[in-house]
Amino acid sequence: MKISILEEPRTIISNPGSKHNYFAWPSVGRLPDGRIAAVCSGFRVAHVCPFGKSVMAVSEDGGKTYSSPFPIIDTALDDRDSGFMTFGEKGVIITSFNNTRLAQRNWHPLEPDGDKELYLKNLYIHAYLDTVTDEEEARDLGSTFRMSADGGKTYGPVMKSPVTSPHGPCELQDGTILYVGRTFSPDDSVNDDRVQAWRINPDGSMEHLGTVPPIYRDGIFLLSCEPHAIQLPSGRIICHIRVEPQVFTVYQSVSDDGGRTWSTPVPLLADRGGSPPHLLRHSSGMLISTYGYREAPYGIRVMFSTDNGETWDTNNILWDKGPSHDLGYPCTMELEDGSLLTVFYTHETGSKEYSDPGVGATVIKQMLWKIED
Repeated sequence: MKISILEEPRTIISNPGSKHNYFAWPSVGRLPDGRIAAVCSGFRVAHVCPFGKSVMAVSEDGGKTYSSPFPIIDTALDDRDSGFMTFGEKGVIITSFNNTRLAQRNWHPLEPDGDKELYLKNLYIHAYLDTVTDEEEARDLGSTFRMSADGGKTYGPVMKSPVTSPHGPCELQDGTILYVGRTFSPDDSVNDDRVQAWRINPDGSMEHLGTVPPIYRDGIFLLSCEPHAIQLPSGRIICHIRVEPQVFTVYQSVSDDGGRTWSTPVPLLADRGGSPPHLLRHSSGMLISTYGYREAPYGIRVMFSTDNGETWDTNNILWDKGPSHDLGYPCTMELEDGSLLTVFYTHETGSKEYSDPGVGATVIKQMLWKIED
């Protein structure tokens, strides 16, 4: 498939000059009033830290300029991935999740004899976590979301979901809000996790629909996580899933009964082919799945299907100039002229590269592109 780049990646959300300069895991879409909304986790100091908030920046000129980011979900804990979807005439949902205080501390051991800059940052993180009470952790811990009934002007309380996914739920043809996600794990463990489908009701309550079969390779259980699903005009639901740790790739599962039963997932990419994915159905009928690529050259790739997900044209490069493997989570939307807008996160070229725990500023970038013919 031939791709034309209309605008090279440029930064749309950042916080230069501040220690709270780590922004990641974005989603993008159009608000009911036509404005473009980019959401992400922002104002962090590291890949894992308690300062994260789910924030939104809004464009009123079709993605040319954006407002400063403002918070939508801001709990006492580590608000991470930010998903976005609209439903009905004026409904908006923003999703996130977080980690326990212990999990966050474990990411940042206090080792005074090591790197001084890293030690001071870890001390700062621990000091904040010391202020979070048991009651606050119990109140806030979970896979979270907020709903708006007025097009995103105001939002209801923070509610909780049994599952989490970077880009959030999707709306089915019958108006069902379908949330396909990984079972929430408070310490981000890989123990017996599953990808499940749930329905979100108008009042925020949830009903379990079905579970995607687990994935095994040579008898070894693989982690299924960070899925994204869309529905085709035929009614079929396609779900792309991040699978790891022996691999880092995308698997596909489908449902023909509204998410109640799912096919056994099958791999779409090579073992290190990239992930996590985001699905979009273009107005032409083509399916588009964008995903991060964390092998050199680091960047963003895309696969296409012209037969409703039966086969995929994979490994098409959108961008391959990432300075480190700490990047990705692309999300793509279609603009009015049929061109495509993709957001993702990355370190700025030349910034200090990622090492666990994450260091150096990261930003949200946007690029514009189109499919030839």
